[in-house]
Amino acid sequence: MRHFDEIFAIAADRHGGPAALDGKLTKPDPQITALPEDRWLSVMTRCVFNAGFNWKVIAAKWDGFERAFDGFDVGRNAFMDDAQLDAHLRNTEIVRNGAKIQSVRDNAAFLMELRDAGGAGKVLGGWPSQDYIGLLEMLKTRGSRLGAATGQYAMRFAGRDAFILSTDVTARLVAEGVIDKPATSKRALRAVQEAFNHWAAQSGRSLSEISQVLAYSV
Repeated sequence: MRHFDEIFAIAADRHGGPAALDGKLTKPDPQITALPEDRWLSVMTRCVFNAGFNWKVIAAKWDGFERAFDGFDVGRNAFMDDAQLDAHLRNTEIVRNGAKIQSVRDNAAFLMELRDAGGAGKVLGGWPSQDYIGLLEMLKTRGSRLGAATGQYAMRFAGRDAFILSTDVTARLVAEGVIDKPATSKRALRAVQEAFNHWAAQSGRSLSEISQVLAYSV
């Protein structure tokens, strides 16, 4: 496994030099623990709907989603009744996918449950980056439709420190001998986490930055 500086140099060489590459990197939001729970629900919902759909279609309709789901108020959506669900299925302002619409209710209920542990900001935003795969497992088991890439994108788009196992990131991890195929098993994900933790210790960079550098290196 190469030193992170070597991987950064490969990526920088392909993207205009170190300064230009640094300028491309999105960093985690230092105020992520203060993100309101309605914004967590909003980003979760957007990533759930992005999965399997054209992202530009979802983006074009997003104002309609915000209106339809009351600004993603967690309490209102957690208690969505069947009549409201049926109304959403008739609403042309949103993408009318029944299973994904129901996930809004389920994830609102999930976020309400997190209040007992200090709230979404504390639990999701404050989860240790050194155990990011533990957070992903929790999202998969307790959230709705938040497994695999959807949970990873939701955490990145919310602004928390997060890696995304995209095709390019996976290719770099394979090239470095961390994994030999896309990481889906717990064993493979532990190997990925260990590699990211190692590179973080070498570089002082976040998971988000390391993930992007790996992608840019391919």
